[in-house]
Amino acid sequence: MPDSAETPVYSKHHPFPARVTENRLLSGPGSSKETRHIVIAIGGSGFTYKAGDSLGVFPSNRPVEVEDLIAAIGASGDEPVILPRVEGPLSLRTALSSSLALGDPGRKLVETLALRASDPGERAVLVDLLAHESRERLGVWLLEREFIDLLVEFPSARLTPQELVDHMRRLMPRLYSVASSGKVFPEEVHLTVAVVRYTTNGRDRVGVCSTFLADRASLNGTPAPVFVSPSHFGPPDDPARDAIMVGPGTGIAPFRAFLQEREAAKCPGRNWVFFGDQKRSSDFIYQEDFEAWVGKGVLTRLDTAFSRDQPNKVYVQDRMREQAQELWQWIRSGAHFYVCGDAKHMAKDVDAALHEIVALQGGMNPAEAADYVKLMKKERRYQRDVY
Repeated sequence: MPDSAETPVYSKHHPFPARVTENRLLSGPGSSKETRHIVIAIGGSGFTYKAGDSLGVFPSNRPVEVEDLIAAIGASGDEPVILPRVEGPLSLRTALSSSLALGDPGRKLVETLALRASDPGERAVLVDLLAHESRERLGVWLLEREFIDLLVEFPSARLTPQELVDHMRRLMPRLYSVASSGKVFPEEVHLTVAVVRYTTNGRDRVGVCSTFLADRASLNGTPAPVFVSPSHFGPPDDPARDAIMVGPGTGIAPFRAFLQEREAAKCPGRNWVFFGDQKRSSDFIYQEDFEAWVGKGVLTRLDTAFSRDQPNKVYVQDRMREQAQELWQWIRSGAHFYVCGDAKHMAKDVDAALHEIVALQGGMNPAEAADYVKLMKKERRYQRDVY
């Protein structure tokens, strides 16, 4: 047996090469989304995690995209390149596969291509895009493109392998809220992954990490380098406290973990979940789990909002307003309030609804309601995991 001192310590800087052991489609026929339940084995990593934590995943890029880029600059892929903060040279193919982001080209790349372009027509287009009055247009133009688009559209502007990688950002890990309890599943982590696939500029695009987990790590056994990212987001420390959880779409992930953990610990506190998505028939992810918890009494209330199932769209904040009186009774009695999901729209709308409910049901003016909500945050009774 190796000495314990020789046992590798895995972390963000030394991720654990985990295996994907389950890859199950959660969304049903007719859904406009592709949502998957991914199980990652972490046995032997030494990792522990709690409900509310996230799992960091280091993806690799799609091989076809890597080979397209290599071909676009007329390289073999074996050329050595140097990356910042990386010891020694890497082959161009290795760097493009696992170290560099192939999207989000910037103005500097356009400037370099303008200098390198030998074709007068190509150079004129690039110079026009770089004009001061074209700044806004350039930004929109770049949003539609990745590195491969620029190299294909301006083939006379040949870059060396080192010049190409010098314009690229590092490929960063993605964080996913864990959808399981470490107390219930100590040797695996469950993730709820919205797989991203779309088209811009006539070319199919993908979310790098979501398709890495959905297509590549699972199908051919490629390891998924992972690490645990601890969070202050988590169920109430006091098991007797009630928990109100608002998590539409994949925002439901941490609350599946909360309920697993609170059920395992036999917490006496009540649980109330607000879940929403587009259609009940195809987008009610983890329906069996949540309905089973309702049947066992673990989940006291389950309120759903499916926006496309009726002429007028209904969202989780609408369900909150419908249950305003009881929601206030829970909050006034010390319940913790949690939100997970989209920061730009949903979380703001839920926050506005919470302030309205506190004001209306608590007999407060807007300023008093705002102070009450601030106090909830200070006491860690109002927590958000939004992105």
